[in-house]
Amino acid sequence: MAHVYVSNADSGDIAVLRMGSGGELTLQSRVSVGGQLMPMAIHPSRKTLHVVRRSEPMAVVSLAIDPVTRDLHPLGEAALPASMAYVSTDLAGRFLLAASYQGHQLTVSPLGADGTVGAVQQVVPTGPNAHAILPSPCNRYVLATSLGGGELMVFGFNADTGRLSQAAAWPARSGAGPRHFRFDAAGRFVYLLNELDGTVDVLTWNATDGALACVQTVGILPPGFMGKPWAADLHLTPDGRHLYASERTSSTLAHLA
Repeated sequence: MAHVYVSNADSGDIAVLRMGSGGELTLQSRVSVGGQLMPMAIHPSRKTLHVVRRSEPMAVVSLAIDPVTRDLHPLGEAALPASMAYVSTDLAGRFLLAASYQGHQLTVSPLGADGTVGAVQQVVPTGPNAHAILPSPCNRYVLATSLGGGELMVFGFNADTGRLSQAAAWPARSGAGPRHFRFDAAGRFVYLLNELDGTVDVLTWNATDGALACVQTVGILPPGFMGKPWAADLHLTPDGRHLYASERTSSTLAHLA
């Protein structure tokens, strides 16, 4: 049986939901963490969940995932220097990566063998409104968006030390507002969701030199859309065949195949 974890910003807890074969959700348990909980990341081992508290005291909280019930049990927390809009881990599960929208920065923190997060070891200033951060499929690069700066940044990533070193940046169209992104299953393309104009850019990805190039732009707004686009999230199915993007002004999901 599959499980779903939902962070609740207002109540400060995480809901553990069971998902049935037909997609139905049933509440299994809740764990109280406290504060404004938002972005989460599951460790590659599937043994630990990390959730960011965006209110004071700002921190990342680590929770153990029960191997049988999939319930959550707090392990500890580590301070963060700013409110983080996005959190992920590198593919080896040795480092936690975070992006701060308000703080205009990225951070790298070590992950212990027990799943807990250590003190921030690197802070990287960015252009305005860093929004998402993910490792490349080869784990030799880390990419991050600057929504206000209008770019998708590419950093060299040392998988042994966790150190980021800026390599390049791909400039988005003026007014696009790059927000979230996903790599395709084969690691050849990046799908980039733009918040401000409601589009998805398809970018080729060259793992040899970390280069990006746009080959297609697709709109996600529904027919007859009126108002200001406000795109939010982007997810790719595990088989890589279906891409889903959410848009908040129209409260719609766009399906891109």
